[in-house]
Amino acid sequence: MVTLPSTPPLPGGIALSHLSPYDWQAADGVCGGSPHLHLVCTEAYVVTGGTGSVQTLSPDGYRELPLQAGTVAWFTPGTVHRMVQGEDLRITVLMQNSGLPEAGDAVFTFPSDYLDDPDRYAAAATLPPLDSPDIEAAARKRRDLAVEGYLTLRESLRAGDPVPYRAFQEAAARLVAPKAAAWRGIWERGALAAAQQTGTQLDALATGTGGDYLATATALSTDPLRLGGYGMCGRRDEYQLPSG
Repeated sequence: MVTLPSTPPLPGGIALSHLSPYDWQAADGVCGGSPHLHLVCTEAYVVTGGTGSVQTLSPDGYRELPLQAGTVAWFTPGTVHRMVQGEDLRITVLMQNSGLPEAGDAVFTFPSDYLDDPDRYAAAATLPPLDSPDIEAAARKRRDLAVEGYLTLRESLRAGDPVPYRAFQEAAARLVAPKAAAWRGIWERGALAAAQQTGTQLDALATGTGGDYLATATALSTDPLRLGGYGMCGRRDEYQLPSG
């Protein structure tokens, strides 16, 4: 039996952050974040203000979903997504598996020669500390490199050729394969434990002993751990939440 941490996680073991996409113009004239995909996590955008869009690449082809206050957009593992800044776009990001998308489950759409060399990929993907005077330039360089590879994938899909996109997915899977065992532990302690806890509670209700776990009811709150970090998509307010 997997047990939940002593401090209960958010519902279902999800995590969240707040984002505002970068306003830096990329090679195609679009302002926004670094295109990337997740391998095992679904991610959702809850738009809290402003306007913009999210561009996606998937077996559906290339799509651009408009974003405005009240919109909820989400994408499944393997979907390349690029957050685009319109006017003061602000988003709350909901992340499956205890925030794993911001803790390793992400691969940038760098050109293929980066994906085939784990050390070169890591060097290009890793930013200096937040207090470094070089961090903004490094984040912008990383974004531009991801856009470079992304535009190649997008044009191929638009031309009806899915092969480069599929090759990118496969290269991304190979790149993160060594991390799978650690990710399994995060899933077991987070989302899986939360689901199993619900089963335990249903069993207790069915036998008339629900009062036992209801006696431990509580309320919690938290504030951002860090404001204005440099995330994959934009400036990010981060939370440290119980995740197992």
